[in-house]
Amino acid sequence: MLFRRFAKFTLPKLPFTDNSLEPIYDKKTISFHWGKHHQTYVDKLNQAVGENDYTLLDIIQNQSQNSLPLRNHGGGHYNHCLFWLCLGSNSSEQPSGKLLAHIQKQWGDFSKFKNEFNQAAINTFGSGWAWLSVNPEGKLVISSSQNQDNPLMKGIFKANAVPFFTIDVWEHAYYLQYQNKRPEFVDKFWKVVNWKQVEDMYEKYALQQRPVPVDKILG
Repeated sequence: MLFRRFAKFTLPKLPFTDNSLEPIYDKKTISFHWGKHHQTYVDKLNQAVGENDYTLLDIIQNQSQNSLPLRNHGGGHYNHCLFWLCLGSNSSEQPSGKLLAHIQKQWGDFSKFKNEFNQAAINTFGSGWAWLSVNPEGKLVISSSQNQDNPLMKGIFKANAVPFFTIDVWEHAYYLQYQNKRPEFVDKFWKVVNWKQVEDMYEKYALQQRPVPVDKILG
């Protein structure tokens, strides 16, 4: 196919083995989600980009408002990269350090924050994402989006904030294992969060109002 001559975006390696999140997130679901769905977003993004020398962040922040294919497939690639970075087998019950202190300052305790985030994820209509971001005033913001929209998309997303934590609530993210039980998937998701990586993205990028270079981190 002609677009492959100019292909620049590739499916990243997962930052964990495909069976390391079991039994919370099984190998079959991960394999289909990453190897089929994410791969399709990458392939169609390369088609949409063509010969243009766009970076992924340029697509998300600038080009997405002018092109629906770039918006959908660029968002699909970026969002999934961030989602994979949020997952890991060596999870703890909650974050620590600056991020935990920030959450406690705004919500009082972690459980209240967790409940609000859960509701944002569970109540997202249809396919979409729930996000934790930092806005220009330094405040943590919980939001949700439909399809592959992202808080970094200028002129599209109403929240002006830098996301560093997310959950995918498209059915393809959980249906093979949890069927239509999205609340159960959202509840168990917390058991496989890689808080060390999330804290790193919060401190190095979101807190500094710098978009997380997800494709560069994954390599």
